[in-house]
Amino acid sequence: MSDIYQFSRGTAPLLVSIPHLGSQIPGPQRAQMTPVGLQSGDTDWHLDTLYRFAEAMGASVLGARYSRYVVDLNRPPNDESLYPGQTKTGLCPAQTFRGDALYLDDAVLTDAERAHRLQTYWQPYHAKLREELDRIKAEHGTVLLWEAHSIASVLPRLFEGKLPDLNIGTADGAACAPDILAMVEDRLRGCSAYTWAVNGRFKGGYITRHYGAPADDVHAIQLEMCQSTYMDETHPYGYREDLAGKVIPVVESLVQAALRQTGARRR
Repeated sequence: MSDIYQFSRGTAPLLVSIPHLGSQIPGPQRAQMTPVGLQSGDTDWHLDTLYRFAEAMGASVLGARYSRYVVDLNRPPNDESLYPGQTKTGLCPAQTFRGDALYLDDAVLTDAERAHRLQTYWQPYHAKLREELDRIKAEHGTVLLWEAHSIASVLPRLFEGKLPDLNIGTADGAACAPDILAMVEDRLRGCSAYTWAVNGRFKGGYITRHYGAPADDVHAIQLEMCQSTYMDETHPYGYREDLAGKVIPVVESLVQAALRQTGARRR
């Protein structure tokens, strides 16, 4: 049992990573934060519930406990921009996605505090991620890393208009073999209920780009979902069974298609 992440080990060559699942904020940090910041509003809410099907598929599932407002597990440790020229949300953000201040009096984090958060929260998650990828690869000869994410569908500070409902990212093909991605795209083309894009606004974050190594049989795919497909996008961010019940079979079919093709490559 870890205070930093929740984890369940599976039997299939599949690891579902949910690095923005957590909403906890440690006490010392809470004392410095604005009321908006304390809501942890940019959490990828309820994805452990939405991806419950993955455990039945034999997946290992790794999810963060702490908020991305503490440290963003899907950003590089040196905090370099993943999308040069676009608004940067940052490793230890000071604003919400909508541009609201997270800290009272616009307090600035010290280098020592950033280093503490990297060591205390970022490194343990990534160590577990690496450990599980290596275990699955050793056992099965291949592994599919499915990066599960969600985001508000309209965020003018970060992008124009409304996002497609389902956004697949593979670092422009560098993180996943093309035949695996082709199977996912084929499933998307057969789905008329949701809009979608592949390597559009979202190409995959640090985890997808860093760990995806198709030449080494490690295939990484990120799915960034609009939260409007399964929940209320405003506080208190309620889960919507009526919406989720429609999108879950679609997401499950995407994961199944990718996993099936991943396994087929080793036969």
